[in-house]
Amino acid sequence: MVTTLLICTSGWLLGWWAFGRVRSLRRTGSEVAPTGGVTIVIPARNEELSLPNLLADLAASRPERSRVVVVDDHSTDRTAELAAAFDFVEVVEAPPLPSGWTGKSWACHTGATAANGEFIVFLDADVRVGPGALDVLLADLVDRGGLVTVQPWHRTERAYEQLSALFNTIAIMGAAAGSGRRRCGAFGPVLATSIADYERIGGHESVRSEVVEDLAIAERYHEHGLGVHVALGRDEFRFRMYPAGIRQLAEGWTKNFASGASSTGPLRLLAIVVWITALGSASITMVDAVRGQASVAVAVALYGAFAAQLAVLFRRVGNFSPITALAFPVLVVFFVGVFVRSLWRTYVRRSVRWRDRQIELRAPAS
Repeated sequence: MVTTLLICTSGWLLGWWAFGRVRSLRRTGSEVAPTGGVTIVIPARNEELSLPNLLADLAASRPERSRVVVVDDHSTDRTAELAAAFDFVEVVEAPPLPSGWTGKSWACHTGATAANGEFIVFLDADVRVGPGALDVLLADLVDRGGLVTVQPWHRTERAYEQLSALFNTIAIMGAAAGSGRRRCGAFGPVLATSIADYERIGGHESVRSEVVEDLAIAERYHEHGLGVHVALGRDEFRFRMYPAGIRQLAEGWTKNFASGASSTGPLRLLAIVVWITALGSASITMVDAVRGQASVAVAVALYGAFAAQLAVLFRRVGNFSPITALAFPVLVVFFVGVFVRSLWRTYVRRSVRWRDRQIELRAPAS
């Protein structure tokens, strides 16, 4: 029991440390508006369910002197047709995917070649943009420079989507988004930068083979001495991840997580591992208490402490139910299963699958 208490106490404290204090992208009332034009690039592959919502948001509110470019990444549904129905949208068909490129990086690169003005913003097709949100984003970019990246607030509608709660939280932890330190990751759904800085770091061509291209592109900014500034979307940017079902959800997290873990600093990764281990230990202690093999008071205290912690953290990243936090053992089991699958696909099979496309991974450098 002493060992369990030590693991759980350490893990609980490390959980707060790893998540940190992530700023929210908020209006200040004193934003400095950008003077240069902006190109909004939206890579889209089979996004007929999500893309019209984003384009409707942009139709209602988008920056002055802005262009909207949707790059149709060889969709087999009505993505291109629906995008073309908006008169302010320029639809560009991505050329055939070259060897050594992932689909999203190629689509972003294709859109970037058509960009003009001073700034470029990349938006995933499932993002929702609040009124004036892009103006706030660009004002933040003018103020900070480098790369401004936003993790949208995760909007869930169906019960299975609650399974993403732990993944979203760990993504924030792994990217060191709330650490206050200069070196942190980025989030692909919303990226904003000047075209000059984007070209300086080599654009998406410099990360063309990376499955987790957002973390890789943040590293390019760091390498070139440019800042990366992370914020949570909350009221300004939201998204609904994986609306097509639990299979899509598992496939999406399988694609990202092992590669993302390999990009996390060793001390931060260790802290996250200890935190997850502590979640598992608290779950097992509760089972042992029910079986009469552990103190009920201790088990309830540990379980309650982690449930309360998760309830707070989950509300920072999305509209996850308090019941989801109480049922955290289910989340832990699901997370471990998906992570093991991700390790297998990433380091043994050397391929992952996403949007009906097989992505072959590079062999590790010798």
